[in-house]
Amino acid sequence: MRSGADWIVSGGPEIQDAFLNDLSDRELLALPYLFEFWALEHQLPPAEDWKTWVIMGGRGAGKTRAGAEWVRTRVEGAGPLDPGPCRRLALVGETVDQVREVMVFGESGIMACSPPDRKPDWQASRKTLVWPNGAEAQVFSAHEPEALRGPQFDAAWLDELAKWKKAQDTWDMLQFALRLGDDPRICITTTPRNVGVLKDILTAATTVATHAPTEANRANLADSFLEEVRARYAGTRLGRQELDGVLLDETEGALWTLPMLDTARVNSPPDLDRIVVAVDPPVTGHAGSDECGIIVAGVVCKGAVQEWRGHVLADRSVTGESPSGWAGAAVRAMEEFGADKLVAEVNQGGDLVETVIRQIDPLIPFKSVHASRGKTARAEPVAALYEQGRISHGSNLERLEDQMRAMTAMGYEGRGSPDRLDALVWALHELIIEPSAKWRRPSVRAV
Repeated sequence: MRSGADWIVSGGPEIQDAFLNDLSDRELLALPYLFEFWALEHQLPPAEDWKTWVIMGGRGAGKTRAGAEWVRTRVEGAGPLDPGPCRRLALVGETVDQVREVMVFGESGIMACSPPDRKPDWQASRKTLVWPNGAEAQVFSAHEPEALRGPQFDAAWLDELAKWKKAQDTWDMLQFALRLGDDPRICITTTPRNVGVLKDILTAATTVATHAPTEANRANLADSFLEEVRARYAGTRLGRQELDGVLLDETEGALWTLPMLDTARVNSPPDLDRIVVAVDPPVTGHAGSDECGIIVAGVVCKGAVQEWRGHVLADRSVTGESPSGWAGAAVRAMEEFGADKLVAEVNQGGDLVETVIRQIDPLIPFKSVHASRGKTARAEPVAALYEQGRISHGSNLERLEDQMRAMTAMGYEGRGSPDRLDALVWALHELIIEPSAKWRRPSVRAV
């Protein structure tokens, strides 16, 4: 991954002098801005045809510089006033401030990389860069995807997409906005994280990717920085992601991992002593509402309570149903598996949840539960059951398991609300966690 400059440097003083002496005054002035000469291999666009170029790398690998220089290739022509391939660009970061401070005015940003005669003007009131040839780049925040509804572009640079909270929504809105020119393209510069939108982009047929660890750009980094981060993070999961730039298979800090869930899978369920259906109702009941999580689980009550084993039988969750629709699905699950009880969270719907369910089956064994703690706090003791090998899984639970793998110690990092996971947590609390708590609670004797 050596640049043209590397070859000159390694050639020694004689080759260096010969190279510089052969350059005209204009060429010497242009040399610092000739990125093709200085760039590392991963910083240059691949030769093949593509719509999206993803530059993944560790911290300090030169991603921002590569993105800024790519913008230059899109807007600059042969002369300062000549048009380039693109006229309207979008610059998208996590916040407007981060776009301005990193992508525009950062040490490796657009302003620092631009030659004096081609340097754009920053119009703060419009949040827009304007080049001498009339090309413009407008700044957007990923916190406001709807701001991309209306404008249109022929290119876009996205920075640190993998850390955006509304990455999928922002990405979707941008696709509709890229409708100018003959060949609209996107450059994404990001430290890799295991998020669905990035994985989907990387698997698209029109995407190409380049990759480099932090070490690839060591010539431009402080020795003390490299020594410190190597000593502290080498060989760790965080080091692989942030220094090596590796897209890891698991969400950082996930309560459930793929190997943990693989170990839990069984071909057929054991003989169960109790079965419950747990429901996490959506806030509203229409086509745009969240899913209604409906999970069926059972328990084998052999030995002491701390030895009981659970089994997740089925995921009967539904999306976009009316209250009677999801309530009917829950009651049908009760009948299908011969469940003993229906457990439903009532934080959002209150008594309405039980009322809707009893309209379908007035005699159904029903228990309401209230979420008094956060999702992570409720999920952690259930995750501990998996770590102890006390929970097994049936088949066709992929969407539930995707939500489980996105739940971390810092919160849920998946898209939308983890309604399937919430229902699972309520089911296993009812079957194992709550009986265990009662078993541990000391009895009170009358005096």
